[in-house]
Amino acid sequence: MDFFSLMTQGGIVSQLVAILLLAMSVASWVVILWKAWLLQRASGDVARSTAAFWQSASVEQAREKVAAFDREALVLPLIAATNIQAGGTLASAGDKSQQLTRLLRDALHRVLHKLQFGQVLLATVGSTAPFVGLLGTVWGIYHALVGIASAGQITIDKVSGPVGEALIMTAAGLAVAIPAVLAYNVFGRYVGRIEADLEGFARDLRELLAHKG
Repeated sequence: MDFFSLMTQGGIVSQLVAILLLAMSVASWVVILWKAWLLQRASGDVARSTAAFWQSASVEQAREKVAAFDREALVLPLIAATNIQAGGTLASAGDKSQQLTRLLRDALHRVLHKLQFGQVLLATVGSTAPFVGLLGTVWGIYHALVGIASAGQITIDKVSGPVGEALIMTAAGLAVAIPAVLAYNVFGRYVGRIEADLEGFARDLRELLAHKG
């Protein structure tokens, strides 16, 4: 008995559970592959970009050098945020150090949002997929009991299909959840390292420009 036969026997509930698990799996793997590619590029680009910045003679020259390395635009927004605009608004009030702190903080938040994108989906899939599979398991057992009751006796053909479906749903829920949980933990470590590097660069950049003539 194949998977499609089991889904047909299980009815609409089992079919919906299977579709939901498939959608969760596809979404999580798209995010996993994309984030693996993004973080691999970002980890090297941030290191090269910050090194190029500190080896430059001026901020203007540094911006040009960093543009060649910063493919994911993680460092350039921080450099661009240091361009303080004069004006009569509250945003331009306060001394240079305060303005730099606010501008760099806002730019850093936008950059970190890009790095953290998809983490919520992975956490959600990892925490809910086993329970979605469990729903299919419960329905499969219920379907088996209904089949036994309607037949009036226990027969292999009435039990094997729904029980097999229930076991498949349990395994499917775990198969969807485990990669998402592992990816969430691994990516969290990478994001934390890159975040620490960017925060350190933003702090050093603020100190440099706040005391610059």
